[in-house]
Amino acid sequence: MGHGSPLKNILKTSLLAVIDLSSQTIMFMIEAILIGRISTAAFAGQGLAIQVVISFLTILITFIVGSSLIVARHLGAEERHAANHVFGQALMISIVISFLFALIWFFGGVQLFKLIEESGSIEAQRAGVSYLRIVALFAPIIITNFTAVGVIRGAGDTHLSMLVNVCINGLNLILAPLFIFGWFMFPRWEVEGAAIALGISHSVGFLITLYILRTRKSSLFLSFRELTRPNFQTFKRLLNAGVPTTIEQLVWAIGMLIVSIYAARLGEKYLAVHIIFIRIQNILSMAYLGFSLTAMTLMGKNLGAEKRKLAERTAKTAGWVGFAFSLFVATFLAIFSRSILYFFTPESAVLAIGVNAMLVFAIVQVPKAVDSVVIGNLRGAGDLKWLMYMTMTGVFLFEVCLNWVIAFHTSLAVTGLWLVHLLDESLRLGANYWRFKGGRWKFIKV
Repeated sequence: MGHGSPLKNILKTSLLAVIDLSSQTIMFMIEAILIGRISTAAFAGQGLAIQVVISFLTILITFIVGSSLIVARHLGAEERHAANHVFGQALMISIVISFLFALIWFFGGVQLFKLIEESGSIEAQRAGVSYLRIVALFAPIIITNFTAVGVIRGAGDTHLSMLVNVCINGLNLILAPLFIFGWFMFPRWEVEGAAIALGISHSVGFLITLYILRTRKSSLFLSFRELTRPNFQTFKRLLNAGVPTTIEQLVWAIGMLIVSIYAARLGEKYLAVHIIFIRIQNILSMAYLGFSLTAMTLMGKNLGAEKRKLAERTAKTAGWVGFAFSLFVATFLAIFSRSILYFFTPESAVLAIGVNAMLVFAIVQVPKAVDSVVIGNLRGAGDLKWLMYMTMTGVFLFEVCLNWVIAFHTSLAVTGLWLVHLLDESLRLGANYWRFKGGRWKFIKV
């Protein structure tokens, strides 16, 4: 870890993480494009179903981030047995949670989607419920693999996490159009077909992950002893390290879901535009998360090896890499706005709304990308409660309260929603950077 330039370490780890994390959201985007060819209502319903799934998955951040932070410190100190123990305990808890999620998604889908019933799109509601119920059948496999791959990634084995996710999404890319449109003698299942393709591909990915973990190809090894024997001291350690991040991410996901409900109440076309932006943002956020997780992992390993100066130098370099990437992304979005939107839907009314809002959406990417890296640095150092409080404040004041005013008491519509998001991201970047410059993160124990 201490050898080579910080830039080389960042690029080597983060580029693989970007491919890894982006592959799922790119697949979601392609799936959305395919479903958008069925109808705008199907597109909106399936899009909201994905947001429901993502909102629930944030609960697992406790065990992914908590174990990743602790595992990185142990690996930095060359304590592999302790790292494997933490990994096994985190996976045990996620398996239990996966069955609970499956029950909620299958039996609670109708209640969840009544949130959009007032928008008048019963077809969107039905599409979302059908998609969510089928995904629920595969939930234990999807969620267990999600946790395992997340910790592998957090341990720095981004080449392996990339391999698993590229295989999953490559297979999904093949199966989705076959099941959605009924090509080559396959049944035409439309939205339900997309969910079935997702479940099958993640099941294959689970088997690949299990092979990697049992054949010692990763820095981590899955011990069935650690997986089946609970250690409550380790549970407590995982919760202390992970709960603040879970609350942070859960509040953020709920806030984004509320904003989507605001967009839905504006009308189906406004919801479609907002879902398109969310789809694009999810892909970009995964790229930013690649840099963020790299910053977190390198920070954890450097601090575990007690190399604080290298940790600070690496953190600053990661910030500049994120800034340069965000400028490229913002420029690309601004120049090719109409072409990008057309990939999702050819409807002229949706395109008109989207083009008007795209410039604001493009500018959002600069503070969002840089703040993701700063957050990764602070998270890797264990400054988790600060990040939790900042996110809770921003979501409540801006995403929920101010956006309610913008959505229902001005004529700004979707453009206004993203203007508020720009304000939120910019202010939180300033506060998080101030926190990092203070240097208290160098001496936090996890």
